[in-house]
Amino acid sequence: MSSAAATHKMPPPSVRAPSKLLALVEGRAVFELAAFYATRHLLAMLPKGDGHPVLVLPGFLASDSSTQPLRRLLKDLGYEVHGWGLGRNVRVDNSRVKAMEDLLLRIHRTSGRKVSIIGWSLGGVFARELAKIHPEAVRQVVSLGSPIHDDRRHTNASRLFEMLNGKDPEPIRNGRFTGLHEAPPVPTTSILTRSDGIVHWRGSVQHPHHGHELTENIEVRASHCGLGVNPSVMVALADRLAQNEGEWKPFHPRLSQRWMFPTSPLH
Repeated sequence: MSSAAATHKMPPPSVRAPSKLLALVEGRAVFELAAFYATRHLLAMLPKGDGHPVLVLPGFLASDSSTQPLRRLLKDLGYEVHGWGLGRNVRVDNSRVKAMEDLLLRIHRTSGRKVSIIGWSLGGVFARELAKIHPEAVRQVVSLGSPIHDDRRHTNASRLFEMLNGKDPEPIRNGRFTGLHEAPPVPTTSILTRSDGIVHWRGSVQHPHHGHELTENIEVRASHCGLGVNPSVMVALADRLAQNEGEWKPFHPRLSQRWMFPTSPLH
């Protein structure tokens, strides 16, 4: 097949961005934010943590302000919570990766404990890659609607991302940030929604691979832009973070919580 033919070949059905309709209705995230504040007193009753540090990374084009509600809740649940403090998540270059590494290692060193990392969208990609680089400093990783596959056709934001970073950002040219589908060697949870209007849900599915059983997918009913405030996501996050270190088990919601989590197979 010629290179021109290969370029214009349509992607297989499983590799595509979300529909335009789903993208158009991402505005429903405002209702998820309203639900977050309406149930805030109940969310404060979720399982308490053991005080270990949690680093929260924002999504593409977002800053720490987008994760503020989540971070305040986690602080109330007893964690030592950190934003990333690096402004807007726009550029993917070596200096940004180095800054995140330094931040992770500083938190690990000053707390004397391993760090749980929560990353929203592109922040989840960073979280997984940081855990691959420094697994000794990471307790677990939770990604929210993250495109955890090398093929960017899973996301509606690929064109804008490449306009700002190029098709091959600096870390990729240096041999890093490839094999995104490979989970880090720590417990890793991918929280995703089939109604994601930015990242196709199949692009967020972790597929188990030999020798690594510490991975899972949790499906919720949410928008992409609402994942950081959706009450069902808060339930899953609180459960994941409250596990004792070294005793990770897959997520099983309580009977009263099961209505929040679809059970259809993720293929």
